[in-house]
Amino acid sequence: MRASFVFSEVVNGLRRNVTMTIAMILTTAISVGLLGGGLLVVRLIDKMQDTYQDRVEVVVFMTDDVSANDTDCSQQPCASVMSALKSAEGVESVKYENREQAFASFNKVFESQPELKDVARAEAMPASLRVKLTEQERFPQIQAEFASKPGVDSVVDQAEYLDRLFDILNGVRNATFSIALVQALAALLLISNTIQLSAFTRRTETGIMRLVGATRWYTQLPFLLEAMVSGLIGAVLAIAGLLIAKAAFIDRVMGPVLGTGIIPAVEWGDIALISPILLLVSAVISAVTGYVTLRLYVRL
Repeated sequence: MRASFVFSEVVNGLRRNVTMTIAMILTTAISVGLLGGGLLVVRLIDKMQDTYQDRVEVVVFMTDDVSANDTDCSQQPCASVMSALKSAEGVESVKYENREQAFASFNKVFESQPELKDVARAEAMPASLRVKLTEQERFPQIQAEFASKPGVDSVVDQAEYLDRLFDILNGVRNATFSIALVQALAALLLISNTIQLSAFTRRTETGIMRLVGATRWYTQLPFLLEAMVSGLIGAVLAIAGLLIAKAAFIDRVMGPVLGTGIIPAVEWGDIALISPILLLVSAVISAVTGYVTLRLYVRL
């Protein structure tokens, strides 16, 4: 009997203030959706770090004459550069990639972008020495020692490019979280105002309940449940929005970029992984906001 009464009160409360309830749900959905987007970016960064952690190399690009004439780094000056690299402190391994191998790697990476493959030529690809360091911090010493050697065009640290990409992704994450925080504040204010309005419109009913012996917790419970239900509906809409965004935008528009393998794809499992977090955060924040509002501003 008590459960059915509380349930009916929750339904009636949501119907009575339908416009504010809709506004609260939509605002919550936007803030939770942005939070979910930020969490997906965090997942993307973690995937990239796991993928590239052991694949980051120092690349010693050779000059055009070496690239054109030396296919296995057996001639000078390439042979002497490779020998010096192998004996250098902090070098774990050295591998030579000739022009044809570099062109094949290029075609593999950009397999989903034929417009780039059509304009690329093997003659434009430089040969290189791929150097694996025991400690990436030793790159400045390697660069200083080998950048000016005969046959060397340039020395590049792949970690620098990854750091720039991570900086961009971290900026997107921070911006998303910042906007989500502003939207969350708006949602909290709407939840608080909705609860106050709902309590005011039902002040006579709750007053009678208190007179006949109902506890304060029993009279406050429907308002807390209203806030939680609205928050959970907003979270469900946010998750649905993330699923639609993946199908309509990420897979279709960003597919050519994510399909190269350079940036990991956002999987359905990633959204499934963060969905319980979004539901829990929405429910807890809604309940806490409702409880604080009832304690500070409403006397039931």
